[in-house]
Amino acid sequence: MSPNPEIGTPKPHQPPLKDVTIRAVMIPVFGVAIPYLTGYFGPYGPRQGKYWIGLAWAIFISFVIWQGNRYLLLRQRRHYDWFQHPFRKILVLAFACIFYTTPCAVIMIRAWYAFAGMPPDWVAIRTAALACVVCVAFITHVYETVYLIRQREDDMLAVERLERARLQAELDSLKAQVAPHFLFNSLNTLSWLIENDPQRARAFNQNLAEVYRYILVARRREMVPLSEEWTFLTQYCELLALRFADSLSLEFADPGERASQWFVPPLALQLLVENAVKHNEHSTQHPLHVRIGFGENTVTIANNTRRKQSTEESSGLGLRMLDERCRLALGRGIDVLEQAGWFHVSLPAQIA
Repeated sequence: MSPNPEIGTPKPHQPPLKDVTIRAVMIPVFGVAIPYLTGYFGPYGPRQGKYWIGLAWAIFISFVIWQGNRYLLLRQRRHYDWFQHPFRKILVLAFACIFYTTPCAVIMIRAWYAFAGMPPDWVAIRTAALACVVCVAFITHVYETVYLIRQREDDMLAVERLERARLQAELDSLKAQVAPHFLFNSLNTLSWLIENDPQRARAFNQNLAEVYRYILVARRREMVPLSEEWTFLTQYCELLALRFADSLSLEFADPGERASQWFVPPLALQLLVENAVKHNEHSTQHPLHVRIGFGENTVTIANNTRRKQSTEESSGLGLRMLDERCRLALGRGIDVLEQAGWFHVSLPAQIA
């Protein structure tokens, strides 16, 4: 059977209502204040025993009205929602407030007059009942306001958790593309070396195994210490040196204390060096210079530009992937600058 469309979706779980302190304070306050304001005690004063019995009874009336309305409030929350049926919610609250509070107050106050042996003062009874309804309406408003604030906070936390899950899924997807991309380029290099220099191909193959082992481990992590990435980059550059020899010049600044204090996305430096080699012409007479240094919270990779003459333009996919990975992991992307024949990429780092 489908749920009744006229009733909001039931909420299977309601957070506990932590109002013990406010009830312990406010129930006696209302129980004392309303009788004094309405002439409930009649001729009795503090020196008479019935006065104290009447006071205790007034506090008990306050307790019954508060607890009863609280119970009804929590019950209706399971079926009616402010955002789905706001007018119906108001009607239900008003009905519970008036048609529970009024009879309860009138009957119990009337019972006090009967016990005290006084004729019922209907003006005082009506005034007390009206005061009870007004107080219940106010307290209900406070309860619902606090409830809506907490509900909004819960909704915001849920949205934040969903957003984090979405960003993590995107990041995992981007990281998953790194290893196949590197392996494809490395196998192309190995194929070239096998045809042109079998001895260097064997050395390349041995080094490639170590490099790829790091890739398989690092791609599962969101950030890695700069020291680990630096060691991996050194191994990767040894692979490049086996293929390109004197046509490639690499200059590494000393990371110093940054090696242990900075964290970067895994395989990011390798990708930038690989892009420099891939998209620029280089030879023994005109080597490609790649310089790696440091800025303020950034690792900078720069290379001189001698674009390869190709009918197929670069798609820029590698840089776009890296920029998106940095934005998802660090909240800021890479900075790219090309000027005076040099291509600069600044990679953001996380400081421990």
